[in-house]
Amino acid sequence: MKKALLQLHIAVFLAGFTAILGKSIGLNEGLLVWYRLLITVTTLGLILYFKKRLIAIPKKDMLQIFGVGFIVALHWLFFYGSVKYGNVSIAVVCIAGSGFFTAFFDPLIYKKRIDGIEVILGAIAILGIYIIFDFHPQYKIGIIFGILAAVGSSLFPIFNKRLLTRYSPEILTLYELGGGLLTLSLIVPFYIYYSPATYYLPTAKDWVLLLVLAWVCTVLCFDLQLNALKKISPFTANLAYNLEPVYGIILAFIFFNENKTLNIQFYTGVLLILLAVILQMVRIWVAKKQVVKS
Repeated sequence: MKKALLQLHIAVFLAGFTAILGKSIGLNEGLLVWYRLLITVTTLGLILYFKKRLIAIPKKDMLQIFGVGFIVALHWLFFYGSVKYGNVSIAVVCIAGSGFFTAFFDPLIYKKRIDGIEVILGAIAILGIYIIFDFHPQYKIGIIFGILAAVGSSLFPIFNKRLLTRYSPEILTLYELGGGLLTLSLIVPFYIYYSPATYYLPTAKDWVLLLVLAWVCTVLCFDLQLNALKKISPFTANLAYNLEPVYGIILAFIFFNENKTLNIQFYTGVLLILLAVILQMVRIWVAKKQVVKS
């Protein structure tokens, strides 16, 4: 369990850093995600091929895996839309809503009883987002994009939980992101039509940042997250990802001086999100002690 939690929190930190890279890359969100997927899928495919670990996926599972990949692609699209239309701090804070959505989606999808405590903890995080939204109306579009990104973030680990019992993390990542690349390739032309880009080919600086985004913050991050999901619940994973705003905000302060544009209500919202994370971690610790004693 300790190793899984460590892997998860390294993945969370890398996820927080993706917002910094997204803000620094000049491409619009649709093209940014498409290039990220292209580099990631190509890299991971070559690694698995030369390691002779590339395997075929049965057709019965392919549709589900591609569906999860589509969710990931949309999640990234909305997330970077939140970064572009709002700022890094707003985008990463909105991801905290994933715990609230997971508390409902996980029981509904797998026909389990809804955990009232999980709903309450998720609602605390949502309250934090509401406080930020209420006092930063100029970021309305960015916040809406961020909430949609949180919905995608909540669904990803739920659907992956069962798939991980049949496939290794790297194979699952390759096929899911491959599905995301294919489906996004169909959407991007329409997206660009309604939201024209300033330019379409990455600059030299964009390429460097895209490679870091793909290799470190995608291939490595996904591998860590999927390995962690073998030992922990989807709700715990999503609630831990509520720490992403903390890492993202600190980095945003360092790189973009965003602390100069935020007020006390923003920090109040962040503190509520942190409270939800801490309470869930305490729940995990207490439950583990009770299992050991029994």
